[in-house]
Amino acid sequence: MKVVTVVGARPQFIKASVVSAALAEAGCREVLVHTGQHYDANMSDVFFEELGIPRPAYQLGVGSGTHGRQTGEMLIKIEDVILEEKPRIVLVYGDTNSTLAGALAASKMHIPVAHVEAGLRSYNRRMPEEQNRVLTDHISRWLFCPTQTAVENLKKEGLTRGVCRSGDVMLDSVLHFLEVAKELPGKSDIFDTLGIIPGEYRLATLHRAETTECGLSAIRQIFAAFEQLPEKVVLPIHPRTRALAQEAIAEGGFDNILLIDPVGYLEMLLLTSSAKQVLTDSGGLQKEAWFLHVPCVTLRGETEWVETLRGGWNVLAKLETEDIVQKALSTVPDESVRAEAPFGDGHAAQAIARELTQGEISF
Repeated sequence: MKVVTVVGARPQFIKASVVSAALAEAGCREVLVHTGQHYDANMSDVFFEELGIPRPAYQLGVGSGTHGRQTGEMLIKIEDVILEEKPRIVLVYGDTNSTLAGALAASKMHIPVAHVEAGLRSYNRRMPEEQNRVLTDHISRWLFCPTQTAVENLKKEGLTRGVCRSGDVMLDSVLHFLEVAKELPGKSDIFDTLGIIPGEYRLATLHRAETTECGLSAIRQIFAAFEQLPEKVVLPIHPRTRALAQEAIAEGGFDNILLIDPVGYLEMLLLTSSAKQVLTDSGGLQKEAWFLHVPCVTLRGETEWVETLRGGWNVLAKLETEDIVQKALSTVPDESVRAEAPFGDGHAAQAIARELTQGEISF
């Protein structure tokens, strides 16, 4: 059975690493398509090298652009790949423009779509990610839900056929690659390189469109909060946020922020697992913090991962200095809630491969 898998962004490379291995074990032939949505070497190439993912059969090189232009160019190029490869299934991940473009191209050509991470909802339709995930869910044949909450979200929208609570493939990745990271020689050197001590720093990321679209004023508010925290804040800077961050630091004198280039997934796992706290607007990092027993402050008004809010392991904060500081310093997580294991048992990739190879391919 041939599967065309469409990826384009950093989190999708990580998810694909474990699912691709499971598909290969199940006897599937996978054709990997990289749209080029993330094209910076630190956001793309390094992941294929570190995670042992086969090089993409197709590199579409779409790059950045407005949402409509980027999605449209991807749609055209993915359609050409499907015409060439004639797969039985097109597999997409998450909620990026690459996700929607892959799903639309397949659906228009009557190729069944499998959506990994289906059913997530922030209920904020201003988010491009929310638009992408809702549209993708409604044209997918297989809906692989990481949690029971995601299953219930789909049920509210009348989607019950093809729904599978697979568990979260990111948990699979974290459990596997954290051990890999610990065993690789030299990987732990990142702490010495950055001049930080495990457990005595906070880790932050900023990249969401709703953060950057608020402009320099929002970055100033966030950085002013970071400046008031008792530990150094390590901030691997996303290309989208770099200019704003550098401008804020240049004019504001924020000495408590250690701005660094993006790091590979293995180094990011080491930084996350050893952080005192995570502060982020990223959906994926919220979960990784949960998996690694690290408290998190989410710099957004809502989260798709409501399970992480249980017991105060993740708290939401406005993009305002006072609220961020208050949430960062006052929240004490409850260890007992972790026994519920809402994200599965770490074998989601095998569940997905099993459903795709054994399930009936029809609408």
